[in-house]
Amino acid sequence: MADLPHADIQGFILRTYAMPVLRVFALKVEQPGAARRFLGKLVSGESDLQLATAIDWTTKPQYCLNVGLTYLGLAALELPASSLGSFPEEFLAGAAARAERVGDTGESSPQHWKGQFASPDLHILLFLFTETEDILEQITRQLRADYSSDGAMSELSLHDGRSLPGSTAHFGYRDGFAQPTIDGGLPPLMPDVLPKAPAGEFLLGYPSQYTDFTYLVPVPPELGRNGSFMAFRILAQDCHGFEQFLTDAAHQTGFDRELIAAKLCGRWRNGVPLSLSPDSADERILLEQRNSFDYVPSDAVPDAFDDHRGYRCPLGSHIRRMNPRNSTVAGNGGLKHRIIRRGLPYGPPYDPANPDDDVERGLLGLFIGVSLKDQFEFLMSDWGNKGNFAPGLRNTRDPIIGDNSMPGATFLIPSKGQKRPIELTGLSNFVTCRGAAYCFLPSATAIRYIANLSVIPATGARD
Repeated sequence: MADLPHADIQGFILRTYAMPVLRVFALKVEQPGAARRFLGKLVSGESDLQLATAIDWTTKPQYCLNVGLTYLGLAALELPASSLGSFPEEFLAGAAARAERVGDTGESSPQHWKGQFASPDLHILLFLFTETEDILEQITRQLRADYSSDGAMSELSLHDGRSLPGSTAHFGYRDGFAQPTIDGGLPPLMPDVLPKAPAGEFLLGYPSQYTDFTYLVPVPPELGRNGSFMAFRILAQDCHGFEQFLTDAAHQTGFDRELIAAKLCGRWRNGVPLSLSPDSADERILLEQRNSFDYVPSDAVPDAFDDHRGYRCPLGSHIRRMNPRNSTVAGNGGLKHRIIRRGLPYGPPYDPANPDDDVERGLLGLFIGVSLKDQFEFLMSDWGNKGNFAPGLRNTRDPIIGDNSMPGATFLIPSKGQKRPIELTGLSNFVTCRGAAYCFLPSATAIRYIANLSVIPATGARD
């Protein structure tokens, strides 16, 4: 087991906060020295506001504050060239430059992003999770006073998320079940039957999910070690379009709308996986059991139903694409590209009686892993937007988050006793990216290192 220094690791890498309120601050560095001092106070004890780390809780706090830095943010903080050049190429390029690779085209392309997320001025993201609205506003006032002090940073935009009734997302699915358990990390909120993920799959400086391979740590070690990376995404959801598709698909097939919804996702909307209950959203399957399944018998789940043909859970369903578990995929890599998912919905609950309210609703999504390229980008490009990662998918894409803007986009439902799967047509882009950022998640040690940088500008004056 890895011996992880929990007090050095940002908390949301190892822990689900389960707080109902989120505010994301998008900031620009204006005065590098003052900005470094602001960051330093988050880990020095000089401020009432402190970085949330993965230390064990005796009493759950009222808020948790975390920090993400873009590559241009690190440059704006005046990190040395040797450090800047040691980060991986996808992080250096940034989310806007890599947008096409992950399917962010058309209405999802950076030219349509809001909140200056496509701007080179996007330097720092602060993630404030709170238990109440009052705490949110109180900490927001303190934060704004601190990060504007001495002209350190300016605010580009704010983005708020709130939990919805029943812990659902806007398409009506109960969320938050499948999270990897990290070796040396904290116990998961939801029991996980899959093998523990090596620490180096989510933290820099430890052996990774690949045999005899460790991802390069940005230099110096105090900057890179115990850090990670995040793709932050603002994902608008077309609830009316999704519900209309379910109605149309039910007419196409004669299936119940809720069965269609379950086939698209791989779970019934109450979170019960099709692998455990293919015919109904069986509430007798307890919440803590709804992550205890596999698609084929495995060491972890030897009595799993052998669903390698996708008769229960279609091969192209959302959760099976994003987390194939032990089912057969190209390269035998079903457990090599896992990702940590955090975030909250934004916008009010969808009201089917008022479908054209012109209110944007969606998800503030945080997708964390040691490699943006091998985890987030791989999931989006190879598994989400290609049909060749598993046999029988043909040229199809993820039915919920995939780029289904091309004419003739289909979803395949294999059916026992039939030679050809049922084809659902009429798919569209139910999710649109409204902003994205690639962030480095520095450790507490790294933030101290950045805060204590002694920068000598070209003029020779010392900051």
